[in-house]
Amino acid sequence: MKKESYQYLIDPLTERETEVLNLIAEGMSNKEIADCLNITVNTVKGYIKNIYEKLGVSRRVQVVARAREMKILGEK
Repeated sequence: MKKESYQYLIDPLTERETEVLNLIAEGMSNKEIADCLNITVNTVKGYIKNIYEKLGVSRRVQVVARAREMKILGEK
């Protein structure tokens, strides 16, 4: 698969999806993300579903790797 950059996503991540993605990358659970953002766990799951679809992945580890590849997340 060729590398793409974030700016070329057909359906870019929303600000909130990016926020959730960064918290996933920090290793937070859905419950921890929900508590941090003052939203429900089901809302977090909805954001994660959207993020997975937009980045073409199906697992947490994949989404973090893909986001780094696409320069959505900073390198640590």
